[in-house]
Amino acid sequence: TPREAKEIVFRACKRLQISTVLVANMRLQTPAGNALVSAVQVTGEADAADRYIVATAAPGDLVVTQDIPLAALLVPSGIVVLDPRGEEHTPESIGERLSIRNFMEQARGAGMITGGPRPYDARARQAFAGALDRALVRLLRAR
Repeated sequence: TPREAKEIVFRACKRLQISTVLVANMRLQTPAGNALVSAVQVTGEADAADRYIVATAAPGDLVVTQDIPLAALLVPSGIVVLDPRGEEHTPESIGERLSIRNFMEQARGAGMITGGPRPYDARARQAFAGALDRALVRLLRAR
């Protein structure tokens, strides 16, 4: 997740008084002065962070990830999943996103040059901030 997206999440968590958990297979720095943010360090084993998130996330939670296979595991469980560019994965869209991701991975594996992701620019940050606010308001109203 781009650092700018993390900062947006940290500000929203503080503003709305929502606890936030960072999960990774390395030590993560939490923002100073924001006790609502905690970090969980999992083993360095492949997909350990994904397994931890799948095991602990519950309906009504929001997960920010650019990992499409992880999103495909979470969405059917009623977990709101956003990517750092503001795209919300839904039951209607996640299958297609996973198929495209798998196709592109196969194309790269076959030597095709597919380019990389677009730069994470001001437009992407704004789209993410707006999508995050909409998702959080929706989740808070549902509680």
